[in-house]
Amino acid sequence: MNTSNNPLTAKQKQVSRLLYLRRRLFNAAGWALFGLFFALLAFALLDIVGTVIHRGFSALSLQLFTEPTNGVSGGLLNAITGTLLLTLGSLILAAPIGVFAGIYVAEYKTSPFARGVRYLSDVMVGVPSIVFGLFGYLTMVTWLGWQFSLLAGCITLALMIIPYILRTTELAFRGVAPELREAAYALGANHSTVAMRVIMRSCRQRVLTGILLAMAISMGETAPLIYTVNWSNFVWGGNLTHEPVAYLTYVVWSFINQPFDSAHALAYAAALLITLLVLLITVTARLILSYFSPHQSH
Repeated sequence: MNTSNNPLTAKQKQVSRLLYLRRRLFNAAGWALFGLFFALLAFALLDIVGTVIHRGFSALSLQLFTEPTNGVSGGLLNAITGTLLLTLGSLILAAPIGVFAGIYVAEYKTSPFARGVRYLSDVMVGVPSIVFGLFGYLTMVTWLGWQFSLLAGCITLALMIIPYILRTTELAFRGVAPELREAAYALGANHSTVAMRVIMRSCRQRVLTGILLAMAISMGETAPLIYTVNWSNFVWGGNLTHEPVAYLTYVVWSFINQPFDSAHALAYAAALLITLLVLLITVTARLILSYFSPHQSH
């Protein structure tokens, strides 16, 4: 029986063609909206970055790197030093805890304790940074009596970035081919040897990338440091407690609201320095990952 002249079949073809055209129309409209929103977002981002680069570079001088702030003028030596100390200090505290916790969660993923650690890590990622600052203020600044200090700020930032390091380490371990683990067990290696000398060696570049990205996150924080470090017009004197510390993000947050050109210049210079430091860390992480990734498959 010839169905080419069947009116039902012809109608079905027409309906199918209309559905196809409508789907193409919706797809085109969706991509157009996506392109529009992306263009608006890119324009806003480029405008902010362009403003920071233009005004930041015009404010750069030798004085910024050799003198501390003097009210709303002077340099940024104290803020640069404080930012580096806070970032490195928090990383020294957070990296070992985050890496070993990530290894434990990846290796013992079925145990109740590992599931609890993973759940707690996910909860901590969603906690606003100002809550960490309030926690640091109540526990370390007031209860322990450290007052505004470098140690209080480092511990608070470490608590913030530990979940990121934990999760990236866990994902790095899970991304290793199971055949590598099975081969190590077949050669008689125990569980700790497999984890630390076989799996870690295979994915250490991805673990390092996660640590560097967490470092970039800690460098851009302001709210938790306001509660734990406060601000100082002087270069750090070497005390871990009972001494406030300066940092770049405070300059951006506070000085931009001052009605003085010198304060605005310092704010834009600080914003430029933070942007360049975070960009340097991010690019370094990407280069490490892209350079070593091809060798992971060999």
